[in-house]
Amino acid sequence: MLQAPDQPARPAGKGKPTPKRSEVERRRREPYAPPPGDRKAAAAQRRERQAAERKRRMDAMRRGEDWAMRPVDKGPVKALARDFVDSRRLVVSEYVLFLVFVVILAVFFIGRGSKGSSGSYLILLIELGIVALIALESLYLSMRVARLVRQRLPGERTRGLTWYVARRAIKLRGSRIPPARVQRGEDI
Repeated sequence: MLQAPDQPARPAGKGKPTPKRSEVERRRREPYAPPPGDRKAAAAQRRERQAAERKRRMDAMRRGEDWAMRPVDKGPVKALARDFVDSRRLVVSEYVLFLVFVVILAVFFIGRGSKGSSGSYLILLIELGIVALIALESLYLSMRVARLVRQRLPGERTRGLTWYVARRAIKLRGSRIPPARVQRGEDI
């Protein structure tokens, strides 16, 4: 077969001899321990391997490594949303947990009081106010993130962004996974 004059010649060989099949098969089997003799031991060994893999993946996710993130957290749009929420100085939704604790205490104290139904009505209004506050703040934050995505990442989809931003904003900053990459008040 003749080569065309404008094509460069192929290099001769790959630079090393082809290994024997027995060597390749031996190398492939080396890192694995022989299987245990009974099913219980095999199951225990499998559980240990799976637990070690889960721990390795969770540690990598806590460090913010991209390969370990869940599919819902991957992508530039979600990264921008996380950075936006994490850079906010005051996210009211983050402190809702403390407000709910106060409402629970109020249920115990007002429920035992003589007011009865008027106290229950007040607690219901407070609970509805908390839900409305979370919804309004989540909507506001998601609209701001969607605007940022349209500016910085044109053509990217923003489907599911409102729910993602709401869930991120509700969590306390220290318990967010993947962890915050930006400081509070930092420009993104």
